[in-house]
Amino acid sequence: MFSHYDRPRIAQLCEKAGLYIRALQHYTELLDIKRVIVNTHAIEPQALVEFFGTLSREWALECMKDLLLVNLRGNLQIIVQTAKEYCEQLGIDSCIKLFERFKSYEGLYFFLGSYLSSSEDPDIHFKYIESAAKTGQIKEVERVTRESNFYDAEKTKNFLMEAKLPDARPLINVCDRFGFVADLTHYLYSNNMLRYIEGYVQKVNPGNAPLVVGQLLDDECPEDFIKGLILSVRSLLSVKPLVEECEKRNQLRLLTQFLEHLVSEGSQDVHVHNALGKIIIDSNNNPEHFLITNPYYDSRVVGKYCEKRDPTLAVVAYRRGQCDDELINVTNKNSLFKLQARYIVERMDADLWEKVLNPENECRRKLIDQVVSTALPESKSPEQVSAAVKAFMTADLPHELIELLEKIVLQNSAFSGNFNLQNLLLLTAIKADPSRVMDYINRLDNFDGPTIGEMAVEAQLYEEAFAIFKKFNLSVQAVDVLLDKIQSIDRAVEFAFRVEEEAVWSQVAKAQLREGLVSDAIESFICADDATHFMEVIHVAEDANVYHDLVRYLLMVRQKAKEPKVDGELIYAYAKIDRLSDIEEFILMPNVANLQNVGDRLYGEALYEAAKIIFAFISNWAKLAITLVKLKQFQGAVDAARKANSTKTWKEVCFACVDAEEFRLAQICGLNIIIQVDELEEVSEYYQNRGYFNELISLMESGLGLERAHMGIFTELGVLYARYRHEKLMEHIKLFSTRLNIPKLIRASDEQQHWKELTYLYMQYDEFDNAATTVMNHSPEAWDHMQFKDIVVKVAKVELYYKAVHFYLQEHPDIINDLLNVLALRVDHSRVVDIMRKAGHLPLVKPYMVAVQSSNVAAVNEALNHIYVEEEDYERLRESIDMHDNFDQIGLAQKIEKHEFLEMRRVAAYIYKKAGRWKQSIALSKKDNLYRDAMETASQSGDHKLAEELLVYFIEQGKKECFASCLFVCYDLIRPDTAIELAWMNSMIDFAFPYTLQFIREYTGKVDELVKDKIDAQNEVKIKEHEEKDVIAQQNMYAQLLPLALPAPTMPGLGGPTMPGLGGPTMGGGFVPQPPMGGMGMPPMPPFGMPPMSSY
Repeated sequence: MFSHYDRPRIAQLCEKAGLYIRALQHYTELLDIKRVIVNTHAIEPQALVEFFGTLSREWALECMKDLLLVNLRGNLQIIVQTAKEYCEQLGIDSCIKLFERFKSYEGLYFFLGSYLSSSEDPDIHFKYIESAAKTGQIKEVERVTRESNFYDAEKTKNFLMEAKLPDARPLINVCDRFGFVADLTHYLYSNNMLRYIEGYVQKVNPGNAPLVVGQLLDDECPEDFIKGLILSVRSLLSVKPLVEECEKRNQLRLLTQFLEHLVSEGSQDVHVHNALGKIIIDSNNNPEHFLITNPYYDSRVVGKYCEKRDPTLAVVAYRRGQCDDELINVTNKNSLFKLQARYIVERMDADLWEKVLNPENECRRKLIDQVVSTALPESKSPEQVSAAVKAFMTADLPHELIELLEKIVLQNSAFSGNFNLQNLLLLTAIKADPSRVMDYINRLDNFDGPTIGEMAVEAQLYEEAFAIFKKFNLSVQAVDVLLDKIQSIDRAVEFAFRVEEEAVWSQVAKAQLREGLVSDAIESFICADDATHFMEVIHVAEDANVYHDLVRYLLMVRQKAKEPKVDGELIYAYAKIDRLSDIEEFILMPNVANLQNVGDRLYGEALYEAAKIIFAFISNWAKLAITLVKLKQFQGAVDAARKANSTKTWKEVCFACVDAEEFRLAQICGLNIIIQVDELEEVSEYYQNRGYFNELISLMESGLGLERAHMGIFTELGVLYARYRHEKLMEHIKLFSTRLNIPKLIRASDEQQHWKELTYLYMQYDEFDNAATTVMNHSPEAWDHMQFKDIVVKVAKVELYYKAVHFYLQEHPDIINDLLNVLALRVDHSRVVDIMRKAGHLPLVKPYMVAVQSSNVAAVNEALNHIYVEEEDYERLRESIDMHDNFDQIGLAQKIEKHEFLEMRRVAAYIYKKAGRWKQSIALSKKDNLYRDAMETASQSGDHKLAEELLVYFIEQGKKECFASCLFVCYDLIRPDTAIELAWMNSMIDFAFPYTLQFIREYTGKVDELVKDKIDAQNEVKIKEHEEKDVIAQQNMYAQLLPLALPAPTMPGLGGPTMPGLGGPTMGGGFVPQPPMGGMGMPPMPPFGMPPMSSY
């Protein structure tokens, strides 16, 4: 309420009166506040807390410090509440330091408890845990260590260990969550908290039992306690980490009872059996039996464990699990090559053999010696022997393999007669030691002769291969070796005479054929009675030109096979040696020769006489005709072609006759060709290429009268006329326009530059764009005005219209208007005007523009207006302006307002008036003394100011008559007081008197109208009142005729006079009838639809 008073004085008075909170509110010095604030016993706590909110951060902290100094326990609650309320302003760190300074862990506990859930600061969470622990809040410590994720685990663990709380659960929470199991176990064991160790392992986290056991072993805990601990959680315990922890400390023996118990329960866990196996190995309790019979342990793990204890046990373990790499390493390391050799032979694994036989293996030689001397001789399995042999072969150890196989095969072992091993011995000798092969061939009998022979051939041991084939009676393979490898035809012929086999003779014949000994080969084929290679024999014999020997061979072949090829080749051979009579005799005999193909071949090789015999025999008139042409027998060729009746034949005969200049026969053939559309062009080109133009035209003209004459003949004749007889072209086009291929003829006319005919063709083909372009580009020959007008109105490209305008402007300007009148509905008038303006010949198209001005195009209007201005034709100009308003009116007015011709200036004023520029129009009219125009403009403007200014102008100019006229013309715009004032002041009352009379008459008429309207209104009111009275009277008459009725029930809240005839007030105050509904166009109605009640 008050603000201007002595605040320190009032504060002192309040302090003396014990009103400490008021004193605090008025003091402004820190010392005064600190002196008063310690009286907390007389200050309401909530008011004091609110007061702290008014202080600055530094003053508030100082005051809180003094309160704690004066009475720590009594003021702690106020300080805690203040810190909670204003922690953001005071700062969390400052509040924490304040409580720590006075070691008030209780205050720190309560303060941080309200802030913990919203904070992620590790230091705050730790201090809360610390304060809770020091104030004995063990449950809260346990909760925070279990739920919080933000405290420093290491720091918290160390604090809890130092604090040595009676309840170890907080420490268990921290160590379990953050992996300090070993530290936890050591702490609990050192402090004799074994109960907590059992509880942690059994209830909290059985999975960490191995770590607990390991730490207990390090702490030398009694074995009985550890065993009991393990057995108490055996079903929840992970065996692998437990075994690892015990094995690291060499205490596996401790788990013996636990593992045996698991095995007795049927456990198949590999870690259980691994650990049990290690214990058995260390105790030497028949370990080999365990390693062989137990199916569950991991061979690699147990084998690795045995390597330093007993390598032979490691071999047993590795053999059981087929741990190849580990077994090889341990046997190499301990020189157990015999065991290694036996294992590798038994494994029969190619990859393992490859690894041990690798040249980089330093122990390879020792292993091979054991395999050869011990492992394989002991083996009774062919598969093991085979796998070993293949491994030696793969490792490319041929000499060692030969040594091995000789010991197995040649020394009367169980595998001496083995078919595969004998084959392998021979193959290995072929590859590694060819000098032994022949000896092996002679000593061995049970091997695959064909295959070994082929391998010997591949190894280029040809004599050995020949010996193998000969030993096994493979004569064909043997002779192939002699022919193909040893390449001795003489030895092959000698061998063939010895064995007397047709297959051998056949092979010899083929070899002789390859060597080019054709006659000898034919003799050998005859000896072999072999007709299977007649195709090759025919080909070689024809190349060698030995047709006499070929005839003998083919006669032999013909006896064994009925082949069209054989009979055909026989005819051909007869023709080559000119035995035509034999051909005629042969074709009359039964044969399977393809005479058509034979005839074609004879014709292709120019043996025309023999071909003529064949074609005449098979009635192939087409081929016969061509053959006769080759023999220059043209008349016979035409007769044969007529029988063939083939277009191809007619063409060939025709072309031959043309080349021989037999034009009469050529025309006979040609008439049969040109009726085919596809062949016409080829015939034409053939004639033209040889320069026989007249003969070709004669042929085409003859073809016009044919019954099958088609469009191509007429078109081709037109093309020929265009090229060679131009004078007949137009007549031909007009006569046969409907039977022509116009596009083709268009191309020909264009090439030959016949422009007039080209234009006519374009018109016939409805290509009016091209027709117009042709006329304009070649006007000296092609232009005709009437024809061009017909063309140009039908073109599709708009640009051609304007191109035609340019064309007429350059070449025929005198009739350009005629063209434009035709194009008036198609062209853009603005563009036409622009073209003529740029050409400088705008007046030339004035008739056209007048004709199209009705379209009201701006460019046309402006162009015509310009012409009218130039011609000073003001009447036409004014008419154009009135009828066509689409032009730059202001520009035209500005252009002609200074024209030397008065009427032109008058038109300018008129334009200004139409454009609404009244002042400019009036000014221009006044300048030219056109007062009438000025007055009309002012009247049309509707601006009384312009009209009065014009009056003043007339007065200034002394134009009294104009003054009077202006009053008349601008009567509606001029204010009466202004007109009479100007007239009186300038002595022109007489000239203003007509205006005054008119004004008085007008206003007198207006007053008379108003008086008349008022009288009419009064009469209407009287009539209306009279009608209302009549309606009321009629209503009363109607009410008197109705029967009596009881009074209506009263309505609450409606008071009024008593009902007539009842002598007192009605119940509830009576009922007052509503006034009649007069004035709404209907008679008044009684209340509630009932007539008024009459008295008794």
